[in-house]
Order: sequence, then C-alpha cells, then structure tokens
Amino acid sequence: MCGIFAILQPDSRIDGDTIDRALASLRHRGPDDRGTWRDEQAGVILGQTRLSIQDVSEAGHQPMVSASGRFVLAFNGEIYNHRDLRARLDAACPEGSTGMSWRGHSDTETLLACIENWGLDEAIAQASGMFAIALWDRELRQLSLVRDRVGEKPLYYGRLGGGFAVASEVRAFTAMAGRPPDVDRRSVGLLMRFGAIPAPYSIFEGISKLEPGNRLSIGIGQVREGDLPAPRPYWRATDLAHDCALRQQAFASDAQAVDALHSCLAAAVRRQLISDVPLGAFLSGGIDSSLVVALMQAEARKASAEPVRTFSIGFHERGYDEAQHAKRVAAHLQTNHTELYVSQADCLAMVPQLARIYDEPFADSSQIGVSLVSRLAAEHVTVALTGDGGDEVFGGYNRYTRAASLWRRMEQLPPGLRGRVAAACMSAPGRALAGSIDRLGGRLPGGLRPPRLADRVEKISRMLASNDARDMYLGMVEYWEPDELMLHPVEASGLVDSDWPGLPTLEEQMMLLDLCFVLPTDMLTKVDRAAMAVGLETRLPFLDPAVMEFAWKLPIRYKIRDGQGKWLVQKLLHRFVPKSLVDRPKMGFESPVTRWLRGPLRDWAESLLDEGDLDAQGYFRVAEVRRAWASHLAGREDNASKLWAVLSFQAWLAEQRGAADVRA
Repeated sequence: MCGIFAILQPDSRIDGDTIDRALASLRHRGPDDRGTWRDEQAGVILGQTRLSIQDVSEAGHQPMVSASGRFVLAFNGEIYNHRDLRARLDAACPEGSTGMSWRGHSDTETLLACIENWGLDEAIAQASGMFAIALWDRELRQLSLVRDRVGEKPLYYGRLGGGFAVASEVRAFTAMAGRPPDVDRRSVGLLMRFGAIPAPYSIFEGISKLEPGNRLSIGIGQVREGDLPAPRPYWRATDLAHDCALRQQAFASDAQAVDALHSCLAAAVRRQLISDVPLGAFLSGGIDSSLVVALMQAEARKASAEPVRTFSIGFHERGYDEAQHAKRVAAHLQTNHTELYVSQADCLAMVPQLARIYDEPFADSSQIGVSLVSRLAAEHVTVALTGDGGDEVFGGYNRYTRAASLWRRMEQLPPGLRGRVAAACMSAPGRALAGSIDRLGGRLPGGLRPPRLADRVEKISRMLASNDARDMYLGMVEYWEPDELMLHPVEASGLVDSDWPGLPTLEEQMMLLDLCFVLPTDMLTKVDRAAMAVGLETRLPFLDPAVMEFAWKLPIRYKIRDGQGKWLVQKLLHRFVPKSLVDRPKMGFESPVTRWLRGPLRDWAESLLDEGDLDAQGYFRVAEVRRAWASHLAGREDNASKLWAVLSFQAWLAEQRGAADVRA
C-alpha cells in the first residue's frame, strides 16, 4: 500500500516545496519509504510514499522505471497473481534463455514488465488485485491513470494551476496548491443524500475521483490546451453480471455447489496471503470474516505455519458488542486472537480525529469501530484480510429479501393510495406515534428490544412514495431527501442509471447497484481510509475477480433461499464453524451514536451546529437542521444518521480551517 501523486506541468518548473508538501500529505499511507522521479523537459513528476509489503528491499523502491526505460510507474495496491504473471513472462522468453532479468520480487516490477510486454490494457486485464496506478510513457509523453475494478484503492485527478495533477487522497491537492480548492456544493448535497461522496465527484470543485474499473490517459498537448479527456471503462460490473446471467452454473447437488465455492474462495484467500511482512485478519464473528479466517487458518495448517493473527474490538454498550462472538469463533478455529474492549471515552476520543482520517467528509458512523480495530491490528501486523464484499456479491443484506417482497406487494396498490399512506406515516402524528413506541421498546432488555419502528416507518413510507424500483432503491440508501436540506441543491446525474439493465430478480438488481455504487462509495472508502491512516493494508478476498464471477454465475437460489441471504456462504462456513457460533443477526461495527448525541457528544455537536455559523456558511437550510437536532434531543425522532452527515461535513470544515476549539 502506498500514497501516490503525479504532476504534469509542461510549461513551468515544479518547485521542490510543492513536491515536499505532496509527499508529506500522503506520509500516513506509506511510512516506510518515499521517492520521486522527474523529467524536467517534459514537466512531469511522479511521487510515492511506500508501505513496504512485497520486496521490502531497495529493489521495490518507487517510482519504478521499466527495464527498457520507457515506462515509469507510481503504484498503490497489490497484484495478488503477480508470481503467475512472472512465470508467463519467463516462459515467453526465447528458448535457451534463463527468462526475464528481474531486479527483485515486487509486484510493481512484475506489473511494469507486463505493461512493457503486453501493453497497459492487457496487463490490467490479466492482473488480479487492487490498485491505483499513475504510469508515465516517455515515448508517447502521456500520463495514464487506472483504478481497480471495484474501487478498493482511491485515485483523484484534476487541474492544478496551469497543469494536471493526480493523488491518492484529495488532501494532496490542498498541499500541492498551498490552499484548499473551493468546496463543491453539488458534492455536499450528495454527501447529505448518501453519507459519502460518490465518484466521479469530490468535495472540491475541479477535482474528480476516477471511477472504479476506469482508465484515463492525458498527453502534454492536452494539458497545454486545457483539454481534459474523459475516462473510459475497461471493466464494468454490469457487463459481468449480465454475461454471467447467460452462463449460470448448474450443480448436481447442493454439496457440489459448496465444494465449488470452497475451491474458488480458498484460492482467492491463498493468493492474498502473499506478503513479506506480518499478516492477520479482522474477525467480527460474523459469517464473512469468520469464513475468511477459517480459510486462512486452513492454509496456515497446510504450511505448518503459525496460527493466523485475528483482531476484534468490543463495546461495553449493550447491543453493540460482537467481541464475545468473535472470541468464540477464534477459540474454535484456534487463531492467535487479540481483542480490545473500548470504553465510551475511547470512542468519543476518536470522533474529533475522523475528519482528518477520512480526508473528505464521510458520514457512516461505523467508521469509529473500523478505525479502532485498524489501530489495534496495526500494532501487531501490516496486512489484514477482511470479509467486506461478501454481502454485495452473495446477497447478504436483509433489505434484498425484505424490500423485494414488500415492493412486489406495494406494486399491487394504486399509486394514489400508496401516496396517501406514505403521507400519513410521515406526518407529525405518525412520526410521534412511532417514536413513542420506540421509547417504550427501548426500556426492554437488549435481547427483547424490537427494531426501531420509526426507522422502518420512514423507509417503508419512502418506498410507498416511489415511482419505480430505482426510486425505491434510492430511498433505501438516502439519508436526506434531495431538496430537504440544501440551500442550493444540484442533482448529479449518472450515479444510479435510470436505464439500469434488468437482471432476473429485483434482489439481484439491488445487489448489483450496491456493488457498483454503495460498496465503493461507502464500505471501501471506510476501510481504506481507516486502515491507511495507521499504515495498515487491508485485503478483501470476496472481491477477487474470480470470486465475483463465480458469484454472478450462481442462480439466485444459492444466494438467497427461504428468505436467508448468503445461503451458500453459510453452508461452507458450517464446514469449519458450528452453526450455533455464527447464526445470529448481522451487526457490523455500528456505534451508539443516537444516544451519544443526546449525551456525551451533545456539546461537540452543538458547537458544530451553531445557528450563526450555519447561516454564515450558507450550505444548509438552518431551520431544518435545527428542527432535526431539537427533535432528536427531545427523543421525538431518531435523526442520528441525518445529523451525522451534517456533523461530518461541519467537522471537516473545521479541520480545513484548522480550528482548535472543536472538541468531543
């Protein structure tokens, strides 16, 4: 893992202070090494801060120049199949030769050799991994950017003065320019809708995120003319899903299907165990992380290696603690397990750091738990495998079955009647009734406490008001309504395509939307920033290209059966772990933000929601923010998710100003 940047500025010299500031801003992503390569005549510089994982020697130093000298690469990520790619390159050498002349054993060198021998497009097509790439072609005088298939690694680009710049994080643009660019109001609106800012947008005007599965090439002439070319996709999840839907797998029995998944996922885990530094795994005790750890432990036993290092955190808050489950799974699998119970004070101390950790404003409150477990793991290992991605490719979220079932029923109702019912549910009396029931339920013991009715009523009401399945899906993933909060709402097009290609079932359509939109926007951003803030690399076997292809070829009955998601994944896990240890509702790294905002975080939130400041900044409808805040404090509504989006932006603004008076 690394932080990378590139500047293409053909008509003026790139000063050393700009380079030093760029490197310093990305230091947390690569604390082990730093390097630059420049061509003064072309006006190009590439830089990298390195977290050394494969070939920690000088032979792995970056930016790296290809054997011929034509290509220069700044690379962030891992190519898990690079040893296989090396073998192919060696085998293609003339008969009688000893193969390629390798300087070391890093995947960066392998990727460069593939590019030189096969071309960039073919090299990327053959690479299995996660990556963000900045490649300078000295012959064509062209800079190419590439981002991995599903967006595990970030990459930003945009104009910088009279030139063009690229970086792993948006903070590097502030460092290179010497001041923050202007805030993009459209992106603030997207943050309020989705809790994070989706590609291709970023928090700053003129700076874009390269979308997952895309590449972009720009030459010196285009920079001079101010002509910024459009990225183009080299891989799309929609194409994969539709192609696989036409080639669905058939199995003679359920046991044969479990065997096939075992072989495919075990191979992905095996590929991701490649490392020259200590490696472990996050373990929540849930289905996905438990299966990844079980397969890792099986590989360790085959090699007579030390037990896998596993890490989990626990909350003392009743109803939020998964550490007890993780501990039982770890004991059964006989891992070398480390757990840390964090106090409310530990969590609250993390809150003021989130704006710095997450670079852009980010409003998924489970970021607190992910940041804490990343910090714990980084004390012992440099690489951690996780179970992220399993829900999106194997149908794990409850909303897939519940929403699809409810939507099919609602489609039978006349639109007018649906609209009237939705309005009644969302009226002040309807909200008050749901809130009262929730308060009564909150007095019950944790195990008897029902799901929050107010949240469900709001979701169902938005579904009732939807015109089609796409609107229904957006209502499920939105925080604020588009026009509810923003003074200057700007609708961004193309985020969830209105002509989204149909798949056989609504459940699969929602899975595909999550894979393309929610996963890179929220989940992958959350894990990458939390881990890289402490110099930890995370790897996600469920997002291996071969695993994704396997999953999309599966008939839906192997993903969802009898209302149970991830059916096949669970059957495989039960080969390693008794059902009684893992059969329970999904939790994740949720935190009790609802209660904290009414208690220990109240003063912090109040300082960020100051009416005068909100009015002077001019982003939000102040009256609506204050109404939501007052209603939350009074217990009439649970507005924690909505308020967390506003607070995340306000905290980020304070971080940009360097304010010292914002404290939890």
